[in-house]
Amino acid sequence: MDFDPNAYREQSLAIWGKMAPAWRARNEWMIDHSGLVNDWIVGRADPRPGNTVLDIAAGPGDLGFRVAERVGGSGRVISADFAPEMVDVARRLGQARGLGNVDYMVLDAERMSLESDSVDAVVCRWGYMLMADSALALRETRRVLREGGPLAFAVWAPPARNPWAAVPAKILVQQGRMPAPQPGGPGMFAMGDPDRVRELVEGAGFGVVELEEIAFQFRYPDSDDLWDFLIRMAGPIAGAVEELSPEEQVAARAAVMESMAPYREEDGSYTAPALSLGVLVR
Repeated sequence: MDFDPNAYREQSLAIWGKMAPAWRARNEWMIDHSGLVNDWIVGRADPRPGNTVLDIAAGPGDLGFRVAERVGGSGRVISADFAPEMVDVARRLGQARGLGNVDYMVLDAERMSLESDSVDAVVCRWGYMLMADSALALRETRRVLREGGPLAFAVWAPPARNPWAAVPAKILVQQGRMPAPQPGGPGMFAMGDPDRVRELVEGAGFGVVELEEIAFQFRYPDSDDLWDFLIRMAGPIAGAVEELSPEEQVAARAAVMESMAPYREEDGSYTAPALSLGVLVR
């Protein structure tokens, strides 16, 4: 079946909208586990006081909040996501932090309603590889970014380096409960090849690409927590499982837990490796 970008966008929007409450509930958990990715992006983007910085696919907003601390009261962060529910989560979390220099915007990264050359830097965590047309989104990013400004973002490295998601996804695909990724289409690991990253980024008009691996781990106290994370926060997996009947979900969970046995500790907890690729361009 040919890839239908409009159908994909509609489905993706629905999935991320439904997952917004879980991303709010587990926000601190996610920061604790993957904070190194935020650290890398903020460090490489190096936002300065007074800068205007765009956070694309901001989700619950925690990356942009880190940037907001750096740009100060004279600066501005645009926390943008295409799912209104995610924007609402970011707004609530940002208000709870007392941040007054963050604007919250529903924004499609492929068609941004922002003026050209209007931001000093752009950051994005785990967004571009999931977009229907990542090349178009990167060209739009280049359009709104001022000359010489940095784009710092992270995508997931190849499946073999990310068993936390790749192992459960493989099992669900093998069981026919989840469609296999279409070659060349969007997906969690669609930009896991550094050569593909360079092709897309340079094709969008950016300069030399700097790449770095960012390794961390996801830790779950038990199988219930692992399953909760997968079905409430792991985009494509969550969407696939939601479509299953209760009986099919029980069978899917059993198969996933069996596949994750190599990452189970003696106390019943799970520790699964994760690896992002950090990308910096200007």
